Amino acid sequence: MIIEKRMRYLLATIIVIISFLSCDGERVVKDLGDDDNIEQGDKEETISDEEIMDIVQSQTFKYFWDYAHPTSGMARERSNGDGDIVTTGGTGFGLMSLIVGVERNYITREQALDRLLKITDFLKNKTTRYHGAWAHWVNGRTGITKPFSPKDNGGDLVETSFLVQGLLTVKQYFTNNTEKENLLVERIDELCDGVEWDWYTNGTDHLIWHWSENYNWDMNLPIKGFNECMITYVLAVSSKNHAIAPELYHSGWAGSNYARGMNISRTGYTGGPLFFTHYSYLGLNPKITDKYIKASRFDSYFERNKEQSLINKQYCVDQKNKYDYYGEDCWGLTASDDPKGYMAHNPSTNGDNGTISPTAAISSIVYTPEESLKVMKHLYTTYKDKGLWGKYGFKDAFNVKEDWFASSYLAIDQGPIVVMIENYRSGLLWNLFMKNEEVKQGLNKCGIELK
Repeated sequence: MIIEKRMRYLLATIIVIISFLSCDGERVVKDLGDDDNIEQGDKEETISDEEIMDIVQSQTFKYFWDYAHPTSGMARERSNGDGDIVTTGGTGFGLMSLIVGVERNYITREQALDRLLKITDFLKNKTTRYHGAWAHWVNGRTGITKPFSPKDNGGDLVETSFLVQGLLTVKQYFTNNTEKENLLVERIDELCDGVEWDWYTNGTDHLIWHWSENYNWDMNLPIKGFNECMITYVLAVSSKNHAIAPELYHSGWAGSNYARGMNISRTGYTGGPLFFTHYSYLGLNPKITDKYIKASRFDSYFERNKEQSLINKQYCVDQKNKYDYYGEDCWGLTASDDPKGYMAHNPSTNGDNGTISPTAAISSIVYTPEESLKVMKHLYTTYKDKGLWGKYGFKDAFNVKEDWFASSYLAIDQGPIVVMIENYRSGLLWNLFMKNEEVKQGLNKCGIELK
């Protein structure tokens, strides 16, 4: 019986990497996760690591391919909201996912190229830019800014940095020197070079998150670590036309709270939500070091992020008496939807209400492969038929105590799943992003070295 089940999974895995042609000749992605040949309720041990990664990666990819906005090609913010709202940061994650789609034979290189040309054309000709930065949300049909909050109706430098990280990764993949690929690279250079990172200091010793034509610097939110924003400083120092002084990396990103953010286990600080370890490091290889990480007795940011992931896991294991579904195979606290709306779940009394977000543990696979794969298998085999799985992979979150399963998918949660699984399997996105010469120079200016 077990052999038969393994053969069915093997067959399904082979199917997902085969090109299926529709009537118009386009390649489509086979829905492996809902294949009729796969028996429900199979135990985790019958699914190999490669099989579960194929299932999750291919299904989640569809969020950025099938569900992309039809006009702009950009990533919709979420699946259960205004279908015209697209997200700049989530689109950056989606750009990287398109590369994975080509490498895993979900789509052709030509299909990806056409989609990327559509996206970059929209970014260039339709969207409003605020001293080069994009807004957090944009109307995917018109390009008009959609306010994220009353005063957040202008440039969002952090979301912009997530988009630029994706664009620079794409730039290094499409290097075949064809007319279309050259056009894509030219557009990416123009888009990235136009971000006025230096404007977003407002004359201070740090970067500022937002600027608005209506409200100027009223929000006045400084970008300081440790959080999801390391990539923002790396790109700002690396800029060809609008670089900030490398000293701001030290005074801004490092700041006064940096040491506490690094010394997770030695200060009692549990690290915050796990997206801190994901967003900046989708392209930026976390196997980097600087004087701050060394002073905190970590060998690299990778080791720091690994520790945060393990602390997150152990916290959940220790809460099993409160939430009996928590455990070695069910952990992961990060920002996501939850029964009461949206919350930045984290390992603390006030930060945990029993909501597990699949992206938390799964996107940590580069740091905790054995532990993350155990979660992936458990969630798939235990909760797939209870509402956690759908046409774009795992839903955003679930809370068994509240008998609640999200109906939603979010771009910023689906993207890291596709990208980090690939970085674990091949290092592809890390290798591509780190090839950019301006990034290499920027890292050097900051005193950051790749181990």
